[in-house]
Amino acid sequence: MPGTGELWFTIVNLHAGSGKTVSIWRKAEILLAEAGIPYDNKYTDCKYHATEIAFQAASEGYRKFIAVGGDGTIHEVLEGIMKYACGTESVYVSDFSIAVIPIGSGNDWIRIHGINRNLERTIELIRNESLVRQDVVRLSVFDPVAEPEQLLSAEPVRTSYMVNIGGVGFDARVCERVNEQKLGGKKGKLLYINSLLYNLFHFKPFSATVFCDGRKLFEGGCFSIAVGTGKYSGGGLRQTPDAVFDDGLLDYTVIPPFSVARILKEAPKLFTGRLLTVKELIYGKCKSLTVAPFRSRAELVEVDGEIVGNVPVRFDVLPQQINVLHA
Repeated sequence: MPGTGELWFTIVNLHAGSGKTVSIWRKAEILLAEAGIPYDNKYTDCKYHATEIAFQAASEGYRKFIAVGGDGTIHEVLEGIMKYACGTESVYVSDFSIAVIPIGSGNDWIRIHGINRNLERTIELIRNESLVRQDVVRLSVFDPVAEPEQLLSAEPVRTSYMVNIGGVGFDARVCERVNEQKLGGKKGKLLYINSLLYNLFHFKPFSATVFCDGRKLFEGGCFSIAVGTGKYSGGGLRQTPDAVFDDGLLDYTVIPPFSVARILKEAPKLFTGRLLTVKELIYGKCKSLTVAPFRSRAELVEVDGEIVGNVPVRFDVLPQQINVLHA
């Protein structure tokens, strides 16, 4: 029997995929057995349970994880791994691997790694340990400060981690509404579209100060700020279309306030990857991006589709990378 560190540890989100998890996981169990892939597994009971499970499993010596679910499940598993790895001496982020059996309604992160819903193909990739290194981003949430520059040396009140895209403003409000609807028992792929349309007509722009690698990049009104090491969010939208998952850099896109008519006109570019041709946008790459409120409300922040707090926040690419499944 292989040692704990050689076993895959599967974390199965029974609530993912609008109730399809059980039937898909049963098929996956058969395929994992046929492929001779040794694993232990646990099922989640509630939201954030996957983080607790992953943390405990990492503390017991497991280093290879399979998230069975969508982007939210991947995020929670990553959180547990990172909280253990970053809080334990002689343990490195690069010791860990994350694979995914995609089931959830949102599966944006897997797009950049060429993984689809072909279960047989995914199990084959896991059997072959088809892995690459990917950047991990730490998000630090701070207490409000009098001057934005104070954030450059402040201690965070909490941290979170991401492997895809985070957002401030419009994106976070869309995610907030989607998550609220899910908690209310609603399901389906249209939840995101409904939330998108609702916020398009109800969201009010905010003002922010943005620092890029410690230097002030922008100050003024914003509709949205996207920060990513991945390209896709919201079912295939590309807010950071030039992002490279292993280049050690964050891509950012600052979108100023636009009229509803202008947003609708430019929206198709989110799907074609041509968003950055909109001349008013501010975009680029950096290792650290800080966002502080500027004469405005403390706007919401999301990472990988999960609300993690309000600005002020800082996104930092970590020096160590994690291993992830890649086709």
